[in-house]
Amino acid sequence: MSHGIHFLISIITPTFNSSAYLKQTAISVRSQTHQKWEWLITDDFSQDGTWQMIQDLCASDSRIKAVRNDANQGPAFSRNRSMDRAKGHYFAFLDADDVWLPHKLSTHLDFMAFGNLSFSFTAFEVIDRHGKFTGKVVDGKSRSTVNYENMLRKKATMGCSTVIIERDMVGDARMPELRTGQDYAFWLTLLRTGLLATCLPVALTKYRIVPGSLSRNKIGKARRQWQIYRKHEKLGFFKSAICFSSYAWRAVFRR
Repeated sequence: MSHGIHFLISIITPTFNSSAYLKQTAISVRSQTHQKWEWLITDDFSQDGTWQMIQDLCASDSRIKAVRNDANQGPAFSRNRSMDRAKGHYFAFLDADDVWLPHKLSTHLDFMAFGNLSFSFTAFEVIDRHGKFTGKVVDGKSRSTVNYENMLRKKATMGCSTVIIERDMVGDARMPELRTGQDYAFWLTLLRTGLLATCLPVALTKYRIVPGSLSRNKIGKARRQWQIYRKHEKLGFFKSAICFSSYAWRAVFRR
């Protein structure tokens, strides 16, 4: 048994009008074979009954702890609020419409313990809004270790709901309050310090594509990518163009 089994995991989840999928996400958390976790939910001023669902979850399990924003602030603000309240040795990120396989935490922690890793992510399956597998697996053939330059060029996707990182490695760093792409910008912030992220190329998470979501607009995603290079990372035009070309090629041809 790895030493990872002994550590408390802080699961970081933002919610906003998540009532359609939150129950499935909750089942996947409570079904984990690794049971030493706290689930820190920050609701971003939902108006669809999500907050009542969360309160019911909290009442049913003392490991589930929630707060609600007084106004809609965006997912970065909400994740940061959860991180600020966390007590675990690790942060594990999980969005409110995604699903973990039951052995996600245990397998992932064993992988990190065996490799003495502090920052890791896994492959993920893409599912549709109904939970049906689309046939697409992302990061299943990703390079094993990703550094800052690799991530600038998007040589791995590093889906937010797949990432586990030691809390000490994050320190006081928090997600920039961008409406989209805040997780990618956060990974860059961490990797820029010299950290490496290691991929476990096994799909342990199901990532749900919801039509109309901010992250699905391809033109918007391309614009966001460019803005992160120029404004967040403060790269020069030429370096930004090289990185953007790599990002665009992978967006079109990646399987």
